[in-house]
Amino acid sequence: MIKSVNQYQINSIFEKDTKAYFVIPKYQREYTWTTMQWKDLFDDLCENDEGYFIGSMICINNADDGLGKIPFEVIDGQQRLTTISLLLTAIYNTLNKYKGIMNDDQMSEIIFLRKRLIQPLSPNGLMLVPQKQNHNYDDFSTVMCENGLIERTKKAANFGNRKISKCYKYFLMRIEQELEKVDDKLNAIFSILNKINFAVLVKIEVSSHAEAYTLFESLNNRGTPLTAIDLMKNLILARSEKANISAEKCFNLWNDLLICLTDDYSTQERFFRHYYNAFKQRLNEPFRSSDIKKKDPLGYIATRSNLLKIYETLIDKDLNLFLDDITKCGTIYSQLLLTDEEMVKNEFYKALESLSRIQGAPSYLLLLYLIKEKEYLNLKEKEIVQLIRFLTKFFVRRNLTDTPNTRDLTTIFMNIIEDIQLNDLKGKLIVNTIEEKLIDKSATDELFKEKLEGKIYEENSGVARFVLCSLAESYMTDEKFRDLWEQNDYNGKKVYAWTIEHIFPEGDKIPQCWIDMIANGNKELSKKYLEEYVHKLGNLTITAYNSSLGNKSFIEKRDRKNSDGKFVGYKNGLQINDCLKDEKEWTIEKILQRTENLTNELLNMFKLK
Repeated sequence: MIKSVNQYQINSIFEKDTKAYFVIPKYQREYTWTTMQWKDLFDDLCENDEGYFIGSMICINNADDGLGKIPFEVIDGQQRLTTISLLLTAIYNTLNKYKGIMNDDQMSEIIFLRKRLIQPLSPNGLMLVPQKQNHNYDDFSTVMCENGLIERTKKAANFGNRKISKCYKYFLMRIEQELEKVDDKLNAIFSILNKINFAVLVKIEVSSHAEAYTLFESLNNRGTPLTAIDLMKNLILARSEKANISAEKCFNLWNDLLICLTDDYSTQERFFRHYYNAFKQRLNEPFRSSDIKKKDPLGYIATRSNLLKIYETLIDKDLNLFLDDITKCGTIYSQLLLTDEEMVKNEFYKALESLSRIQGAPSYLLLLYLIKEKEYLNLKEKEIVQLIRFLTKFFVRRNLTDTPNTRDLTTIFMNIIEDIQLNDLKGKLIVNTIEEKLIDKSATDELFKEKLEGKIYEENSGVARFVLCSLAESYMTDEKFRDLWEQNDYNGKKVYAWTIEHIFPEGDKIPQCWIDMIANGNKELSKKYLEEYVHKLGNLTITAYNSSLGNKSFIEKRDRKNSDGKFVGYKNGLQINDCLKDEKEWTIEKILQRTENLTNELLNMFKLK
């Protein structure tokens, strides 16, 4: 059934001077990866050593000996191949800007990279031939054409709004961000290129479609590959007898730990990285010796690629100690995840709830350390609550400004822990030190203000929701409190009972009533206003969820009632809507004025010092 299974480096998959190329068959779904997958791939490649494993692909070798070409029909792996191709093209684009300062060897690298992206024997002259659904073929060809890799092709309408274009632009932006951090930019580009070139992909070749889909179904539906966490469990059970613990006890302890961490694999994996990174100093201590010069023999930082290696060593060293310590930490982590059913919903809980809503999970490694060691560190619960609230403010600013960079967060929190340990800090001094260090790393008030005044919903809809809800809640009293994060079932899916509403509607098809109001009947001007102002803070508010509210006139949205006769539009009783409930029209001037007013309130609410 399987003709061959081999692992290849990317520079061998996309090999220059080869007769092979890859074809995505027309029956495959369109390109679907989004920012989350692009970010994960880029971060994983940059954070890990050369040779990082990035997955597998299944393909059919359709070699035509008569024509001397080898097209591989990709059955599984098109998302990864397309994304890697776009990343390599973004690097090719960036390298071309630095030709003037390159030596001969570096110039040769550009030529080699170009040859890995093109294939004269393929139908479109490229190493990868996408399928045509959702303009994938046209959009991919446009990217390659704009980089001079193939002859001029007609750009499809709305090219910039589709995923292939957005993916390419995302990688251009991420590369530029990496270059801003260093002086030797050319060396930095080649460093990223090397990480990609030497990343490893497993290619499985089969001889027919029937065999390909049998294998595909087997891998994806009837079985799940063993994860690092599965392998840890297996190792623990294998070592149990030697450690004088029953396999049943080990199994139960491990299952209890995973229950604490929810059944989401990414959350479980994050905990194991956080556990090591938080207690790195203590965990490395038994492995340091005069013969080992490394400060951290287990590893400087836990990543996806070295996670299993770290835990194999810890499990082999002392299984009893390991299980005892990690299960205690798992219980603490369940509090951070708000899954501990016995947890009292006090100020500590409420502070964690806000941190979770602003996606502050990267700081859980710091909180895990502080809570686990709170007695030794002389930390009171009110001081931990104070820190969590500060972290919430930090993440509001970070998630909107992307300062500091996501990739730097783990190192920042690990360095804070190391500083606490080296200086033997205690109590209030720990709180002050953490705040000082995070203020130093955080975005300036000027940058934060700029982002608040910009297209905040487009930049980060999650932050937009959080800050608007925070403002609305700040006006509430205990007697009139409304849970703006409540979720209801709507047509089989969970939706917020209270949702973010664009006052001037965000859809491309602007209703005539809005063209008349916002632009005096000028359709083209209303489109311009839509682009410039619709996602600004001043054009956003909170209303009760109603799927039909969006495109109604301003007056209809203002006076909207539900089936019970209660106001669900701008007269819904939330003070954040007080400036809207008596308005008779909505204009650009009012959007800008409200943006200024709300920005000033938020600058004060989320100031760090």
